[in-house]
Amino acid sequence: MNLKILFLTFNLITLQISNCLAQDIKLKVYLRGVYESKITLLPLIGTNALKPLLERTGIRKGETVTLSVPNDKLPGEFVLRFDYKEKETSTPYPSEKHIFISDQNLELWVNPPYCNNNDSTWFQKDEKENNLFVQFNKENGKQKAQVGLLQNFLLNYDDPQSTFYQKGIAEYEKRRSQYNQWIIEQSTQNKSLFVSHTFRFQYIPQIALKGSEADKIRSVLAHYFDGIDFTDSLIIKTTNLKEWMNGYVNIYGAMSKTEALRDSLFTLAGKNAIERTRSGNPKVYGWMVDYFYAGYEAYNIKKGMTMLQEYIDDPNCLTSKKQQIIKRLESMTKLVVGTPAPDFNLSNIDGSVFNFHAYKGTTKYKLLLFWSADCEHCQQLVKEIKQWYNETGNKEKLDIIAVSLDETESEIKKWESTIIGLPGWKHFRAKGGINATVANDYAILSTPVMFLVDNKHNTIMGIPDTLQQLIKDLRSH
Repeated sequence: MNLKILFLTFNLITLQISNCLAQDIKLKVYLRGVYESKITLLPLIGTNALKPLLERTGIRKGETVTLSVPNDKLPGEFVLRFDYKEKETSTPYPSEKHIFISDQNLELWVNPPYCNNNDSTWFQKDEKENNLFVQFNKENGKQKAQVGLLQNFLLNYDDPQSTFYQKGIAEYEKRRSQYNQWIIEQSTQNKSLFVSHTFRFQYIPQIALKGSEADKIRSVLAHYFDGIDFTDSLIIKTTNLKEWMNGYVNIYGAMSKTEALRDSLFTLAGKNAIERTRSGNPKVYGWMVDYFYAGYEAYNIKKGMTMLQEYIDDPNCLTSKKQQIIKRLESMTKLVVGTPAPDFNLSNIDGSVFNFHAYKGTTKYKLLLFWSADCEHCQQLVKEIKQWYNETGNKEKLDIIAVSLDETESEIKKWESTIIGLPGWKHFRAKGGINATVANDYAILSTPVMFLVDNKHNTIMGIPDTLQQLIKDLRSH
């Protein structure tokens, strides 16, 4: 018993020491060159990317402000934004500086209009992350230019059978190999610094310069992941990983001539990419699953969603969206055409209760629309539906029940002003937004989503993605 208490005490002490070591990092900003500025720090990665993390207003010329960056956001990439006035009567003007923050307290002397000019804005002399980033970019530009110029020349050379071209290929491969070795050396030598985990994204993969355009594309895809260390968990904290993956997916997108082919190619892209990370760090493996889930959800690629099932069931896959993906996969089997639409109750503006199943309307169908007034895709769809609905004869085809998932004060105000221009629709707002009971029952993970429901039996008759598909569903019944 005493031994158990001893171990428990030891664990508590260890946890306390660990918490003490994991301290916030201070970013001290010295403002110069302008009358006044608001200073905002925005993370570039995570669920709150590009949303203000820290903000200070009314900072005058010559004053200093200290921002305490939470340890759980580190290491990371941030935007330091200045909304400055050159004179007291000036209109605020924005400027932004991209910075790295890791485990070192920072001091930054900044003149906002020239925040990216090293002569006007600088860190303390012993600052490591950002100074290394500047040095690396400067040298990398020189090193990569020599390879890039030769690659472009060879890609556009009109006599690939000539001896000169063959010598050019050999020289290119030599330069590419030397450059990639330099990248790996820089990454290894500076591995203690977070910024070094961005270096390998500069690696130049092999490409079939001698082949046809199709051969070149196949070669790029086959070697796209060369040089990337998927055992390195810190790459998921860089902005480079998502940008790099977007480039990979865009290659498949360029080959897509039809929607069906797009869905197949994007599913293949996900399968290949996830398999490459499967033997790497579990967090990187999970990040890759999350990345493709977000894409499949945005484009409603059901084939891709189904493909993810294998990885969701893998305990080594540390995805942050596991429950969302499971819920989406379950909904794909339950919420299908021919099944009953889930019932729900929502409060009217006057306080009365609206029951979905009890509502029979005056038409054969009711369209259940989940949307947000703050969502661009929703705004476009609502605009299209409104125009179609107001055309002669269409109001007799269906009733529209629009459920808003707006949550914030600004979103709700926008919703309230928007619905004024949508008369004849039944409008409700689900408290809790995307986490509301009705949203969960219909597996709503993003908006807009539509369900065409039979008024008499409350059966799902269609789940259209677009107005065109909605019209097609109405004609087919």
